[in-house]
Amino acid sequence: MSDWYQQSENEVLEKFHVTKDGHTSEMAAELLEKKGENVLEGGKKKSTLQVFLSQFADLLVIILIIAAGISMFTGNQESTLVIVAVIILNAILGTVQHKKAEKSLDSLKSLSSPTAKVMRDGQKLEIPSKDVVPGDILLLEAGDLVVADGRILNSYSLQVNESSLTGESTSVDKSEMVIEGEVPLADRVNMVYSSSLVTYGRGVVVVTGTGMETEIGKIATLMNATKEKKTPLQVSLDQFSSKLAMVIMIICGIVFALSIYRKMPILDSLMFAVALAVAAIPEALSSIVTIVQAMGTQKMAREHAIIKELKAVESLGCVSVICSDKTGTLTQNKMTVQDVYVDGQVLRPDDIDIRNQLHRYLLYDAILTNDSTIVDGKGIGDPTEYSLVEMARKIDLREDIIRDMMPRLEEIPFDSDRKLMSTKYRLHGVPTLLTKGALDVLLDRTTRIRTSKGIRPMSDEDRKQILDQNLKFSENGLRVLAFAYREVEEDETISLESESDYIFIGLISMIDPPREESTAAVADAKRAGIRPVMITGDHKITATAIAKQIGIFEEGDLAVTGPELDAMSDEELDSKIRRISVYARVSPENKIRIVDAWQRLGHVVSMTGDGVNDAPALKKADIGVAMGITGTEVSKDAASMILTDDNFATIIKAVANGRNVYRNIKNAIQFLLSGNMAGILGVLYTSVMGLPIPFAPVHLLFINLLTDSLPAIAIGMEPAEKDLLAEAPRDPKEGILTKKFMTDILVQGALIAVVTMAAFHMGLNAGGGALASTMAFATLTSARLFHGFNCRSKHSIFRIGFRKNWYSLGAFAAGMILLNLVLFVPVLKRLFLVSALTAAQWGSIFLLAVIPTVIIQIVKIIREH
Repeated sequence: MSDWYQQSENEVLEKFHVTKDGHTSEMAAELLEKKGENVLEGGKKKSTLQVFLSQFADLLVIILIIAAGISMFTGNQESTLVIVAVIILNAILGTVQHKKAEKSLDSLKSLSSPTAKVMRDGQKLEIPSKDVVPGDILLLEAGDLVVADGRILNSYSLQVNESSLTGESTSVDKSEMVIEGEVPLADRVNMVYSSSLVTYGRGVVVVTGTGMETEIGKIATLMNATKEKKTPLQVSLDQFSSKLAMVIMIICGIVFALSIYRKMPILDSLMFAVALAVAAIPEALSSIVTIVQAMGTQKMAREHAIIKELKAVESLGCVSVICSDKTGTLTQNKMTVQDVYVDGQVLRPDDIDIRNQLHRYLLYDAILTNDSTIVDGKGIGDPTEYSLVEMARKIDLREDIIRDMMPRLEEIPFDSDRKLMSTKYRLHGVPTLLTKGALDVLLDRTTRIRTSKGIRPMSDEDRKQILDQNLKFSENGLRVLAFAYREVEEDETISLESESDYIFIGLISMIDPPREESTAAVADAKRAGIRPVMITGDHKITATAIAKQIGIFEEGDLAVTGPELDAMSDEELDSKIRRISVYARVSPENKIRIVDAWQRLGHVVSMTGDGVNDAPALKKADIGVAMGITGTEVSKDAASMILTDDNFATIIKAVANGRNVYRNIKNAIQFLLSGNMAGILGVLYTSVMGLPIPFAPVHLLFINLLTDSLPAIAIGMEPAEKDLLAEAPRDPKEGILTKKFMTDILVQGALIAVVTMAAFHMGLNAGGGALASTMAFATLTSARLFHGFNCRSKHSIFRIGFRKNWYSLGAFAAGMILLNLVLFVPVLKRLFLVSALTAAQWGSIFLLAVIPTVIIQIVKIIREH
């Protein structure tokens, strides 16, 4: 039952057959047996072995296993060990990441308070929170964590912070009133919810829901039901793997059949097919993609974005919608006094003059009718109240000194029904009642107004001016408090009846201001083709005002509340969603629905959040972004990325990094595949022409696993180019293997194959098959090392420069050293089946190897001009 807030105290108590003295011990034990413990349950988990084995159900891994089998079959144990080591390492990394993700529900469970104060058998007891049952009478005090959902029976100035569930940063005043009609969770002031925190006062509550039947339990259920999605790169690599496997099998079959047809011995025919398969399989691809992503995560960590899952890095590159929380991400998560209205004027806080008696009375009211303070620069108490104390501190007025000078004589605490707080002090020797509260309530109790010219009766015109100013503040998303006072008799004991016949002093408006960098970050997002959307638990007017200030909300945009969203059909939401910039008063289900709607329209969605309530949406989004400072452990565990500075601008930096990582991965793949294409074309050419096999499988494994890996990693380290954020997000449906990409691979592979086969023929003419194979191997290796410079960027090497990426020069040098060790060290010469080379032959190899790079660079220069 979810409508407890619409029922009276007696109705709720009757439903649970309980009084305010609580359950009997026997009834509580019976209910605990029936309902189960007050804990959250997780979904059925896979064992570590199951997770580990599932890592091998990937086509790229299967291709690597085939490569290992082939290299073992051809007697290359060293190569087999390298490939097997790579496969196992990848599986271990995948298992560790999966197990980390499963911690999210464990963190949800750990939110439960270890103990709770309840009434049992008419006595106050402290029991483990897991033993709380529906119908228990829960006793709450300031500082308590609420351990179950409940309907309030008595509220004694009870205030609860529900930010982990609603996203609303300020504490909510609670009461026992019955609420008419349906209202969102954030407005159910007669209810408390599990995982929220009591910040002020005390209350008596009847428990209405425990465990999975609480609001936080519903969130846990949503998290269990939310499945993780594959990233666009994973989809592309899966498609590539399946296509590559099919092509390799077909071509190997054709080559094997052709060799048999030409009466070649079966072993020689098999060796041709094996050489072709090894040439085609990019053994290092999986490792290099992982390494490049890992390098990207390290760079992002230095820029305050911790990536939990490597696969999330490239997904950032195609984010087209960022759904951001307001409080703390776009704003400073700190209530701050914005404007002060006094003596008919709007002043900035800095303009208040302590020497002006009217201003001084307003300051006295603000810091004396106030229970908060600032200790070591940190506000303690209600955020709204300590924003008033901070305002006073800015003009060198310390609340602790004023309070010591003027002790509080009496008080009437804040009450959500009255919406007022009153305190009695002696100001300048005169007993005075100071009151702050909601303008609509206080203005009705005010008969006079104080101006710089003195105190006079309040006129209708005065009231109109004050109300007009309040409306202006409200339209700008400001929260407004009104201040008034009246002098009282020395012996008068203040009561609720005392709160009348006030003298109006002024208004103070507050806001959680936008971060300074938010406006620029939103502008960068829009320039990058990304749609920023604000999702908040705050009121629509406040949210819209902030969204306008930072550029999220523009002319013609829409703002909707959670209940308005609930009333929309999916079709209506799909038709309006591109115009909706602000969602206010939202529930966890609303957040998931918003993410789902954008994903339905083909967008890659990033969602930010810090509360328990955000966890399901963070998991549902393509990139879930949690706050590192204010975020709960649940949100951090559910997210793919954690911001250590809780800053929206960091997301945009991370998107730029994500785009660069994807571009570098794509360039590395182009480098690997174009080199492999040269090997494939070489093997096909010699097979068709009836020539000896040009490469031993060990040659191709040496190239693929050693000399190719270093340039590919260096390409992955290429810094971002300036035009990166000016481009639109890439289409996640567009695979890596586009027509242009495949054409470039084929053309570049053909150029390298031509010079490799030229060297092969030179070797055949000079000394037979062994020398021909050595020259082809050396030329292919060298040409691929030079080709690493071509694949750094779509621009020419002269435009991007050598010095921007020293790793590429280091990789080229290391590759050349490895090649020369194989060619000239006797032990390695025998191991890698190479013949001795003359200086002239080595010079020919070098000249042939550099030709493809010269041609490709000339074409790039022509395109640029």
